[in-house]
Amino acid sequence: VKGYVFVEAPGPHVVDLAVTGLKHVKGYVTGKIEFADVEKFISPKPVIEELSLGDKVEIVSGPFRGMKAKVVRIDKARSEVTLELLEKISYPLPITVNAEYVKVISKASGGSEGSTEQEEV
Repeated sequence: VKGYVFVEAPGPHVVDLAVTGLKHVKGYVTGKIEFADVEKFISPKPVIEELSLGDKVEIVSGPFRGMKAKVVRIDKARSEVTLELLEKISYPLPITVNAEYVKVISKASGGSEGSTEQEEV
C-alpha cells in the first residue's frame, strides 16, 4: 500500500498528535483494521514464490539488466531461475540468475504453477 502508514494507537487523538507538523502528510483516515489485513503488506512474499513457468519477466539487476525473458526453470532450493532471453538473438540463450533479479511483467496463461516446476538435480 504505497503512500499509506498504518499506526497502532490507543485512540485517534494520539494519531492526531503524531502526524501534526509532519511534512507531506496530506491527511489521514481514521478507523480500525484487522492485523491480518495489514500483515501481507508488512512481510512481502519472496519473488520466487510468485514466479511460475512461462512467466515473462524483466531482469532488474546484473549484466542482463533491462532485458526481457521467459521463465523456463525454477529452483526454489537455490532461489534461482533459468530464463530464456526474448531479445532479438539468433538462438535461444538460457541464463540462470537469482530470483531477486527479476520482476514479473506478465503471468503465463494456462496456470503452469506448482507441479510442473523443474528442480535441478
